[in-house]
Amino acid sequence: MIELEGVPELIDPVMVAAFEGWNDAGDAASTAVAHLDREWKGEVFAALDAEDYYDFQVNRPTVWLDGGVRKITWPTTRLSVVRVGGEKPRDLVLVRGIEPSMRWRSFCNELLGFAHELGVEMVVILGALLGDTPHTRPVPVSGVTSDPDLARTMDLEETRYEGPTGIVGILQEACTHAGVPAVSLWAAVPHYVSQPPNPKATLALLNRLEDLIDLRIPLGELAEDARAWQLGVDQLASEDSEVAEYVQTLEEARDTAELPEASGEAIAREFERYLRRRDGGPGPGPGPGGTAPGAGPGQAPGGHATESGDSGSYLRDTPPAPGGRGGRTRPPKPPRPEPGQSSDAEPEPGDGPDPSEDD
Repeated sequence: MIELEGVPELIDPVMVAAFEGWNDAGDAASTAVAHLDREWKGEVFAALDAEDYYDFQVNRPTVWLDGGVRKITWPTTRLSVVRVGGEKPRDLVLVRGIEPSMRWRSFCNELLGFAHELGVEMVVILGALLGDTPHTRPVPVSGVTSDPDLARTMDLEETRYEGPTGIVGILQEACTHAGVPAVSLWAAVPHYVSQPPNPKATLALLNRLEDLIDLRIPLGELAEDARAWQLGVDQLASEDSEVAEYVQTLEEARDTAELPEASGEAIAREFERYLRRRDGGPGPGPGPGGTAPGAGPGQAPGGHATESGDSGSYLRDTPPAPGGRGGRTRPPKPPRPEPGQSSDAEPEPGDGPDPSEDD
């Protein structure tokens, strides 16, 4: 039994988790949890034993000086609590760490032990994948679950993915088998601009989380950072005609796929969100986030982007499999989508995570 001394009784707690690595393209998911921890001044109450779950030749410890004294920080996963006041107070248990190298089942069982002791009502796991999505359009965020009842009541997608998975998918299934409601939120990051940070994707995840858990999230300078990021990528893309043509192809495919979504209901939902955030009111409660699901067909593996030899470049081609090195800085011209091809088609097994995957 896990003993949690010094942790107060929580109010309607929700666990929000993100892990650096394969499921964190552009560092969008881990940065989102770090933002919550910073804005609400989270207090760390537990850390998993690094010896149990990490290969230190893969995730190396770091040495630093504290007043002339050398100290070591070990790669691990930490849990903190944030207390959110207001008319409808609700506490969050934040889980932020690195995808473990080994013993994934034990890792998930330990996290679920904390969730049980703290009375967590729902687990929300954040992830980000690389996909065929243009940086000029709103970031697609999908909410998925393995629980058909939860999918129906919260207007989520029920996952149908088959193929390789990461710790997000394993934790999602562990929650399902333990009877803990669990949802995964996936942001699609443009594969040709995969180098972190990606504040636009982080902002999209937080907006979707805000709608899901009915909690007003302070966004700080994220909106401004997202605009600056897009302007920077616009400038880089405009300097290369091939990249600019590729982005235009993605825009056309995205706009064509989303035409059916431009319904009165969808427009009203987006307008309500705009008014709510402008006026600083509370969220509307569980329900759709209003963002388009999924990345397009032929999406790249949804993993953490590693630095290439040209670390100063934002633009690069479709990345290799998770764990590999980055390639050229210029994407090849993609074939135009076949007529009638869906933008959220299921990947073939082995294609890598899909928005409805690690969930």
